[in-house]
Amino acid sequence: MNYKKITLGMIAGWFVFAVVGSALHLFANSSGFGLGVAIAAGTPLLLFLIWFGASTGFRQFTMSLDPRVLTSLQAWRFIGFTFVLLEAHRLLPAIFAWPAGFGDMAVGVTATFVAWKIADPGHRKRFILWQALGIFDLVTAVTLGATAGLINPQGVPAALMTVLPLSVIPTFLVPLFMMFHIICIAQARTWKVEASHTGRFAMPAQSAG
Repeated sequence: MNYKKITLGMIAGWFVFAVVGSALHLFANSSGFGLGVAIAAGTPLLLFLIWFGASTGFRQFTMSLDPRVLTSLQAWRFIGFTFVLLEAHRLLPAIFAWPAGFGDMAVGVTATFVAWKIADPGHRKRFILWQALGIFDLVTAVTLGATAGLINPQGVPAALMTVLPLSVIPTFLVPLFMMFHIICIAQARTWKVEASHTGRFAMPAQSAG
């Protein structure tokens, strides 16, 4: 089974669904992230976790991906500065925009360094910690996007995040980046120290799937 083609096809279809669904206002919510966004973001992530856990072939494919590339892709999260700019124009609530925006910028700015300097067994713990912090940032952003209206009913709602073009972020990019983090952590947990006098580290041999 060609897991690469299947996975790329599914990601492309998922992106099209996120865009078309947004164009049809399936995710629009006047108070912020609602049920539509939750379903659009949560379903692919849940299916990924089930597939990853149940399919040996798919798991081997994901574990063969280059962790440096997956981590480098997180650099796109620097677009979080958009949240801060929109908050300055009172188009997004500060309680969401500041943590989500600055958190994403921190991940985006450090992604390239992490990818090429500590994505190896010699820095395993720090690599896993960075990935975990990236997940924490995403979970925090989604939580605040869903509850901003409840925390401050009289404040600016996060409704702009549920319509194009920003709706693509919670319905597609957030769960996709979450998957990258999960794969990288799973990979790093398998890294071993070479049992040799050289004291060098090595990643285990990976299958091409």
